[in-house]
Amino acid sequence: MTTTTPFGCANTAVLGEPKVQIGRYQGLRSTNSLGLTRSRHVPLSSVSSSSLIRAVATPAKPETKRSKVEIFKEQSNFIRYPLNEEILTDAPNINEAATQLIKFHGSYQQYNRDERGGRSYSFMLRTKNPCGKVSNQLYLTMDDLADQFGIGTLRLTTRQTFQLHGVLKKDLKTVMSSIIRSMGSTLGACGDLNRNVLATPAPIQRKDYLCAQQTAENIAALLTPQSGFYYDVWVDGEKFLTAEPPEVTKARNDNTHGTNFPDSPEPIYGTQFLPRKFKVAVTVPTDNSVDILTNDIGVVVVTDDNGEPQGFNLYVGGGMGRTHRMESTFPRLAEPLGYVPKEDILYAIKAIVVTQRENGRRDDRRYSRMKYLISSWGIEKFRSVVEQYYGKKFEPFRELPEWEFKSHLGWHKQGDGSYYCGLHVDNGRIGGVMKQALREVIEKYNLSIRLTPNQNIILCDIRSAWKRPITTVLAKAGLLHPRFVDPLNLTAMACPAFPLCPLAITEAERGIPDILKRVRAVFEKVGLKYNESIVIRITGCPNGCARPYMAELGLVGDGPNSYQIWLGGTPNQTSIAKSFMNKVKVQDLEKVFEPLFYYWKRKRQSKESFGDFTNRLGFEKLQELVDKWEGPEASPARYNLKLFADKETYEAVDELAKLQNKNAHQLAMEVIRNFVVSQKNGKSQ
Repeated sequence: MTTTTPFGCANTAVLGEPKVQIGRYQGLRSTNSLGLTRSRHVPLSSVSSSSLIRAVATPAKPETKRSKVEIFKEQSNFIRYPLNEEILTDAPNINEAATQLIKFHGSYQQYNRDERGGRSYSFMLRTKNPCGKVSNQLYLTMDDLADQFGIGTLRLTTRQTFQLHGVLKKDLKTVMSSIIRSMGSTLGACGDLNRNVLATPAPIQRKDYLCAQQTAENIAALLTPQSGFYYDVWVDGEKFLTAEPPEVTKARNDNTHGTNFPDSPEPIYGTQFLPRKFKVAVTVPTDNSVDILTNDIGVVVVTDDNGEPQGFNLYVGGGMGRTHRMESTFPRLAEPLGYVPKEDILYAIKAIVVTQRENGRRDDRRYSRMKYLISSWGIEKFRSVVEQYYGKKFEPFRELPEWEFKSHLGWHKQGDGSYYCGLHVDNGRIGGVMKQALREVIEKYNLSIRLTPNQNIILCDIRSAWKRPITTVLAKAGLLHPRFVDPLNLTAMACPAFPLCPLAITEAERGIPDILKRVRAVFEKVGLKYNESIVIRITGCPNGCARPYMAELGLVGDGPNSYQIWLGGTPNQTSIAKSFMNKVKVQDLEKVFEPLFYYWKRKRQSKESFGDFTNRLGFEKLQELVDKWEGPEASPARYNLKLFADKETYEAVDELAKLQNKNAHQLAMEVIRNFVVSQKNGKSQ
């Protein structure tokens, strides 16, 4: 089994998940709308009878329980009905079945939770951009759609995509078809199938980076639905498809090991698709810009000594979502599965997906992610079953360097004579003067775009002569070089939460600017330096969209104006945090932050991160410090220097500061600090 793919990574830092017992799922009773079943040719010699794989389209015990969503999928004629009828009605919303099905098309039904009385419905659309790649045409289209049919902003997500909020039902078809005709897509951005495939976003012209990005695109193509439901609903069946590499087609159609529904329009997914969402990320050694261990599958390029890709290390079983006060649900880090040669990567990915398709639970969606299957089975049994579908044994996991978080912000050489510029966008929200400036630059210089997994944006293919004028336009809109952005903001993330997310329990995106300012104030109070930072992530509910369980300080909404506090993640995102305190009111956060940061400042080891410090001290000791806290020791008087000699300078700085949610004094101090640091380092900036 080989392909002609010209492309061919990883660390072994893994924590064990909670030891819990999840009731065994006994199978699924389902036949597809065409009455199809599929033949099976799976070798069973190495698997016990308890590990036998049941085909999704094979009748199971009649008493087997299925979730409501499974029934909606089965009756939908491959994700068409009743959505195709519901979008044509005069009502502002769609019914329950259509609400579930439209997720597969890349949209969620929402309503404004700030409004009292009746519900004003709208839809959020999420694009599918493997590697975060966005063409010039698609960016300009999304920018236009946000103004014409959305709320005037674009939201960059933690999975390298756009979210467009506030689209009315009557405009859905226009917006969807506009995206499709600009060679974009929302297909599979939500729903029970493979979501957007992450890849390290930097447009670096190096063999390993190019390999990672091409592999991500091939995986995305392999796992794209084939039955045409998306185009039938939104562009009346007209197809807008680019030619896919032949190795992708070959891998999808291969049924040597019983992976496919041979006569189905969905050869990999069948009528039932996957039990739950499925997430894949691809990267290169050391570059953990993708939070590799949080994915169902993590793919890492392995090269030889000359930098030539040879194959891939595979991680499996990561995932963030959980449910409050249900210890049987938990965030989990992916763990090593094995190594595959580069020509086998698509077959290995397909084998893993099919193992989850056949064995993931379909009775209770809280336990349907692949992380629960692996937690229940153990990695050895999981590997054994995957190998049946793969057709060979996995090779041993290759040893590679430690991971680092790489933001790819600032100016960098691409390696082909051009530059790329990574820009920090607070919480990924592009609007106002920032939106205008980005459009001006992207349109004028015909730039392509990369979106990052940290809700930021990269402008690509910039000529040297363009750097100064581009920098000037962006700076006027508050899009500054990262050295002029508060270090706390650079790594912080938040989900949208209120007002549109139906799952939000409390604030996240709207609350994080103030919380970051308060953290900065506490840092100053306890004597931490400006250039010291920690990873802070905030979500409005426990589903974990902003990956708070990987943060050094994670705030997870658990009630109105209330958060769980999670501690113990690390700056390179290789450790999972643990719940430290529950139901801390937003107005009481300093009572927890002050003692934690104070003792980190005074009791940390050399270069010890905040996350490593909290893990070393342990939660019992940390809780004792919080409970006994009476405030920091009095610090020496601070200098109070007058920064502005004239009103005009103050007003100019204050106007720029407001774009970053700061005051003039804070921005001036940032600039001065960075200048002093640069001079000490012998640099002229």
